[in-house]
Amino acid sequence: MALVDWDLASTTAARLGPTGPSVTLAEATAVVADLRRLADEAIGHVAGYTKMTPQVPDAPVRVVDRRTWADVNVQGLRTVITPLTDKLEEKVGFLGNLVGAKVTGVEAGAVLGYLSGKVLGQYDIFAAPPAEPGRRVEAGQLLLVAPNIVAMERRIKADPRDFRLWVCLHEVTHRTQFTAVPWLRDHFLGEVRAFIEATEPPTDNLLSQAYQQFGAAIKAARAPEGTRGASLLEAVQTPEQRAVLDRLTAVLTLLEGHAEVVMDGVGPQVIPSVATIRAAFDRKRNPGNPLEQFVRRLLGVDIKMRQYAEGRVFVQSVLDRVGMDGLNQIWTSKDTLPTLDEIADPDAWVSRVVTADSRG
Repeated sequence: MALVDWDLASTTAARLGPTGPSVTLAEATAVVADLRRLADEAIGHVAGYTKMTPQVPDAPVRVVDRRTWADVNVQGLRTVITPLTDKLEEKVGFLGNLVGAKVTGVEAGAVLGYLSGKVLGQYDIFAAPPAEPGRRVEAGQLLLVAPNIVAMERRIKADPRDFRLWVCLHEVTHRTQFTAVPWLRDHFLGEVRAFIEATEPPTDNLLSQAYQQFGAAIKAARAPEGTRGASLLEAVQTPEQRAVLDRLTAVLTLLEGHAEVVMDGVGPQVIPSVATIRAAFDRKRNPGNPLEQFVRRLLGVDIKMRQYAEGRVFVQSVLDRVGMDGLNQIWTSKDTLPTLDEIADPDAWVSRVVTADSRG
């Protein structure tokens, strides 16, 4: 018996996801065309700024609605979680009946429904997209969530062209990271597999442990603002998983920080209102609604926000010290990626990795 009803997850996400902004058919068509054009424009800006050249083919950008974004991520979750559930099923045969595929399907769908109204774009590396006839694809797929982009640009009163290009710069940077560094995708997916391999089924009462872990996550999410609380994911880790997750967190923090630095570094040359957009966007990133703050912390969304901030400080610090050529040594191999400790201490990474010649 499957542990997750993935079809139910998709329908739940669609049902619980927020409605999009009010637009006419003509406006929606224009937004889609504009985002595709600006994503193509962003490729040259990102390559010129980062000095990174794609080495593997990639699929064209996909401009999607919230439901399609959720469906893509259901498939990505299925790709990631199925090996884990197979492992647990093999060792604990009653697990599927105990938890209930429909319950977990609703839970997964509820999470994705919530997130579907927040995400502006995503570079999905888990599920390979369908290739065009005669076109080989080795990387992932770039998604731009049109209704969320329109909603945010209206919310912060940004110039639509400037804001859309700004978002495209960030997401195209992610695509460039994986297409210009061919080993990075396999490395990342290998770490995900290592996380799964480190999973051990509980030996005591499973349901009791699940409630205890969930309660710990709830308590942490309710901790006073500014304190370090665990997300639901963090509350259910084994020590082996935590070691893998530390490495994954370091990589994700690097990738997000790199994209943040690139979008703002390119911005002044091609986006006249970039400073205004950045200030308004950062203000809107932090919700004032206590319930939304709680949900974000429970699901680990605040961890993502820390990755943006901490990663941007790390990347900008390295860039200021050793320039783009020195920074790009980070993409040499998995051994030159920063550790979680080095993310907080850019000088330590520079001392360990960057050659004397690169420092000028």
